[in-house]
Amino acid sequence: MATYLYRLARFSYRRRRLVLVLWLAVLALFGVGALTLSGPTSTAFTVPGTESQKAIDLLGERFPQAGAGGATARVVFAAPSGETLADPASRAAIEQVVAALNVAPQVGAATDPYQAAGVNPAGTVAYSQVTYTVQGMDITDASREALAAAVEPARDAGLTVEMGGDALQSSVETSATEVLGIVIAALVLVITFGSLVAAGLPLLTAIIGIGIGISGIMIVSGFVEMASTTSILALMLGLAVAIDYALFIVSRYRHELAIGREGEEAAGRAVGTAGSAVVFAGLTVVIALAALAVVNIPLLTEMGLAAASTVVVAVLIALTLLPALLGFAGRRIMGRRGRDPETAGNGKPTAGTRWARFVTRRPAAVLAAAVLALGVIAIPALSLRLGLPDDGTAAPDTTQRKAYDLLSQGFGPGFNGPLTVVVDAPDAKGAADEAAAAIEGLPDVAAVAPAVVNQAGDTALLTVIPASAPSSAATEELVNAIRETDARLSGDLSVTGQTAMNIDVSSRMGDALVPYLAVVVGLAFVLLALVFRSIVVPLKATLGFLLSVVATFGAVVAVFQWGWLAGLFGVDEIAPIMSLLPVLLVGIVFGLAMDYQVFLVTRMREEYVHGAQPTEAVVTGFGHGARVVTAAAIIMISVFAGFILSHESLIQSIGFALAVAILFDAFVVRMTIVPAVMTLLGRSAWWLPRWLDRILPDVDVEGEKLRHQLAEAAAPAPVDETAPAMR
Repeated sequence: MATYLYRLARFSYRRRRLVLVLWLAVLALFGVGALTLSGPTSTAFTVPGTESQKAIDLLGERFPQAGAGGATARVVFAAPSGETLADPASRAAIEQVVAALNVAPQVGAATDPYQAAGVNPAGTVAYSQVTYTVQGMDITDASREALAAAVEPARDAGLTVEMGGDALQSSVETSATEVLGIVIAALVLVITFGSLVAAGLPLLTAIIGIGIGISGIMIVSGFVEMASTTSILALMLGLAVAIDYALFIVSRYRHELAIGREGEEAAGRAVGTAGSAVVFAGLTVVIALAALAVVNIPLLTEMGLAAASTVVVAVLIALTLLPALLGFAGRRIMGRRGRDPETAGNGKPTAGTRWARFVTRRPAAVLAAAVLALGVIAIPALSLRLGLPDDGTAAPDTTQRKAYDLLSQGFGPGFNGPLTVVVDAPDAKGAADEAAAAIEGLPDVAAVAPAVVNQAGDTALLTVIPASAPSSAATEELVNAIRETDARLSGDLSVTGQTAMNIDVSSRMGDALVPYLAVVVGLAFVLLALVFRSIVVPLKATLGFLLSVVATFGAVVAVFQWGWLAGLFGVDEIAPIMSLLPVLLVGIVFGLAMDYQVFLVTRMREEYVHGAQPTEAVVTGFGHGARVVTAAAIIMISVFAGFILSHESLIQSIGFALAVAILFDAFVVRMTIVPAVMTLLGRSAWWLPRWLDRILPDVDVEGEKLRHQLAEAAAPAPVDETAPAMR
């Protein structure tokens, strides 16, 4: 592989104008396609195979007026202190609000609290349930403005009015954190390279790659129904890996220039060696993202495939466009001092070399300390509980949280998470009454509303109010208990609604985590064995990754579920961990972790293959790769940490988890545990059974074959002494 990449890079360097024009043409073509061919995106969130999804599908077919799957809002009214909502003026104001809600845009129905048992026994709190005909992400700004305007008469009458529900959740918009991330990346690159030109190339190639990748996703949306959030992961990871890959190749190119090679030759050797690592690092990321299909949630599958395609574009740009841009940059990429920090010749070892020597002098002690530290941090992960965010996790000063608290005080916490029980039977009314009687006898049931039957009489709805909060373990147990009563009833019974859907999603994600890990780690193990021609190195890489992941789970649980240091990170409410987070964390961090693994260890193997002793190879290889990995990790940590500043607990937890995971994996696992283990193993680290050595193709990632070919080509031709002398 190194030979082919060497030739490709030299071609791109020589024909740089042609390569640049071709990539700009691709960017323009995709941009025009995105503007003309893109289609509307969907906000439907489905979880095929779950009971709650089957119930929603059944209601959509037989009971569409029920609005199953549509957005909901709860308008909560509270009387002034010392008064009740029975006051004629208060009642008139509430009825005026309900009338306005029923004619508001996209509203299917709004209940009257006085006619639908929506007033608490004390008469101090009431609510109107507003059902929309579309899902939350499809609600327009005009509809939300109409909702806000409709409640004003009640406020004018002196009532406290708050609103909750998924109808109030607007789509996530691009914030200053993305721009901040690019600024931080630019600063780190300038510090790393000491050259604006060298720092600008990774950013330029990343922007071009992201432009092509996101435009491609928009084009596909014109032919295939895609979720509106599909491009989020592609944008985040595409930017991350594009900077990483360009950073690695540019660093190697500067090294080749510093030791005296000409530009074209330096570009060829840089891509032939570092580019090989980029290819396999990219493959590990693609595997981790594409394997999200194992979870069998369409949204995650789309996000994974879209992000994987963007990573592929980033790899192609690093191998072709980047060498062309290196040709335009020339020796200006070396900066004013005109030298590479790794080959400065000042006689002083780099910080990376000094750290590697420290680790290799006492590898056992360093390894034990690092593993023990991560193990202690991982202990809270034993208490991990999964869930989805609701109004109870919103910031205390939001109207959603205030509405949630008012309902809890007036009716009990279960009113914030009603369960919808669907009864499918020829005599739906009789079966529903039977089911209601059975459900009322279950623990943790606060109330069961009378059944509502469709016109055909074959489907009925029961609304069950739990006594516990939506995210509590007791409510989850109640959902399971209701489902278990199905076998004892005359009709088919299923439970759905937002709370049941949250429980099913959390269960699906928890069950999928182990198979997902098995697929990702298994395929990556094979790939890494091919790269390093070793059994031990891939095993060490995957075990180190698992260690960093469980430590990350422990840190997330400690902060967001237990509340430790919550004030420091601005966490207002503790709650179960978002159910999508573990799988997303595994996928994203595995890809980036294997990037760092490949970048560091391929350089160690390169030194070892070139004749260095095992420990010397570890120190030298680490010294060359540490600077790049450190820069890449700092960029990623800074970008992800910016999201901790968000007021949304969901975004906070994602940003914190990713930042901590990169911190643990890059600095503790890859830059501490890896050199310690490699030192302890010595030559055994590169052991490969002979039968497997014969089977695995030699992809020459470290460029050993390329080095020999170039050396032979540069050697003078032997003199044939038997040839006749020239006269």
